[in-house]
Amino acid sequence: MAENINTGDSERITREYFDSLLVEMRHIDSVEPSTEFTVYGKTFATPVMMAALSHLDRTRTKGMVEAAKGFRAAGALAWSGMGDYTELEEMRAAGAEVIKIIKPHQDNREIFKKLEHAEKVGCLGVGMDIDHQFGGKNKWYEAGGLPMAPKSLNEIREFVKATKLPFIIKGVLSEQDTYKCLDAGVQGILVSHHHGMVDYALPPLRILPKILQIVKKQMPVFVDCGITRGMDAFKALALGADAVCLGRVILGPLAEEGAEGVRKLIETITHELKWAMAVTGSPQIRRIDPKVLWER
Repeated sequence: MAENINTGDSERITREYFDSLLVEMRHIDSVEPSTEFTVYGKTFATPVMMAALSHLDRTRTKGMVEAAKGFRAAGALAWSGMGDYTELEEMRAAGAEVIKIIKPHQDNREIFKKLEHAEKVGCLGVGMDIDHQFGGKNKWYEAGGLPMAPKSLNEIREFVKATKLPFIIKGVLSEQDTYKCLDAGVQGILVSHHHGMVDYALPPLRILPKILQIVKKQMPVFVDCGITRGMDAFKALALGADAVCLGRVILGPLAEEGAEGVRKLIETITHELKWAMAVTGSPQIRRIDPKVLWER
């Protein structure tokens, strides 16, 4: 009997694309590299960031706050997804720099309230999860108990104008949406398929070079989905991403050791990234030659 394989599994397809990219070595004149990363006026020890996760209290008590503490201890930037006002306040009180991602709620007043709150608590940036505007495959127009709704370009322009913080769009996976992000005046893009929200989703790294050609360094471009190790981060950076996000890979360390487990994971992945940079003659994350990557 044939093995039952979900051929449309976007996470598997994304993993296969990561693994299809091979790396050449460059040793002569190599130096010890720096993984420092600067964005929106803040400098971090690593371009490895926390994804816009939610509901981590299912993994550990006050899981989002614990995870944020771990990222802070590793000198890394944290993102936040769904969560109440108190949770975001506690993440900031723990000293973490945070980018708050807001769902596309049907009621725009809810969005404006959350934009105001993120600014009030001193978030580094704020944004919207556009890939959630139809909810999910099993819950149309709903996420986290609140109804969702598609947002127009004009509405996104209004959200951008409503805050002094850099506004990021999460869930960009096409050239068309990239042009619209530029038109709306957003200050950052996160290339993502939301860990396989749609079957047969294009791997983020495959569309990334085309998105970067459009953006032309007018704003930072981040990547998530399937990044679990330093070499994954290296490949994304080599293709031109400014930084990467870690998602589900943090759950095990968070459950086992809380903030300390998360810190250890981030530092391990950053070390792996630094090693990949060292053996490819890449002195800084902004100076990785994309030609070190070869297709299998």
